[in-house]
Amino acid sequence: MDHKRKIIHIDMDAFYASVDQRDFPELRGRPLAVGGSPEGRGVVATASYEARKFGVKSAMPSRQALQLCPHLTFTRPRFDVYKQVSQQIREIFRRYTDIIEPLSLDEAFLDVSTDKKGIGSALDIAHEIKKAIQEELQLTASAGISVNKFIAKIASDQNKPNGLTFIGPSKIHAFLGALPIERFFGVGKVTASKMRQLNIHTGADLKKYDEQTLVHLFGKTGHYFYNMARGIDDREVQPNRETKSLSVEDTFGEDLQERDIIIEELDRIADRLNKRLKIRNLSGKTLTLKIKFNDFTQITRSLSAPYVFSDKALIHRTACTLLDRADLHNKKIRLLGITISNFTQIELMQQAIQLKLFEDEDTSHKQ
Repeated sequence: MDHKRKIIHIDMDAFYASVDQRDFPELRGRPLAVGGSPEGRGVVATASYEARKFGVKSAMPSRQALQLCPHLTFTRPRFDVYKQVSQQIREIFRRYTDIIEPLSLDEAFLDVSTDKKGIGSALDIAHEIKKAIQEELQLTASAGISVNKFIAKIASDQNKPNGLTFIGPSKIHAFLGALPIERFFGVGKVTASKMRQLNIHTGADLKKYDEQTLVHLFGKTGHYFYNMARGIDDREVQPNRETKSLSVEDTFGEDLQERDIIIEELDRIADRLNKRLKIRNLSGKTLTLKIKFNDFTQITRSLSAPYVFSDKALIHRTACTLLDRADLHNKKIRLLGITISNFTQIELMQQAIQLKLFEDEDTSHKQ
């Protein structure tokens, strides 16, 4: 492990909701959901901390959010505004380093091993960044500081909102050892359940397993779990990180078999994926449907088109077409996912949409 690196992970607090509460004083202090609707349609993109106290969270169906918090206020996402604020945050980052790896509009890694101002202390730099964001943009951010990306990202989530957590080299093993297994990135509900059955409840429990055993139990991901338990992460902060694909997938508490329910779940996934694409100004020409069955076998079906998948309806319709082409054999489905890849430049995206309008309908849907 390279203890010379100084990595900061900045994560904005309830970003969309906080921007809306900043811009509209009447929303401050109220439970707020960005996305979804009071009629119970759609899903929540971000919930304010007032709403989170009731259990409302991102990607939750509006219907469920209203059951938890009947007096919840919904606002329409303002992606243009969020993008502009995100750029302002990046400008603050650039005062200290050019080695910035954005993960989304509201979070990024910064390598401050050598900083522009010669401050030297990553902790002091994180303090200054948080202060600038609060004073200049009237928003709060949480920061995690450590020697690699993996630990810095976990650290930023420790004391939200407006948190600041430093995990130095001497504290890493104790910190990870005490961490509940659900807090490790990459451990979802299904994996966490399997780990608990193996009596793995904390990082210390996970560390007892050798790499070969973990690979046997969890497949290739076992290599990642082995390193994760030891805080090993040699990935560099990549300032020119290029997104190759974007996906959303859901694992279900109960296996799906009825087509109407499967179609409904695909609609929700398509909606979330479309929002993520718009946030990143991305649109791709290849759509892949992933289906995992309850026996853990999985299949994928892909379609590459001469046009781009630029709206939710088209994403959903194509996913349903691919579903119909998959021979399900009356199998029960435990996971569904949609991926968009083969991205175009944003300038070409508009051209492709215009060209599609002039194409013969049959021709435009050739495979």
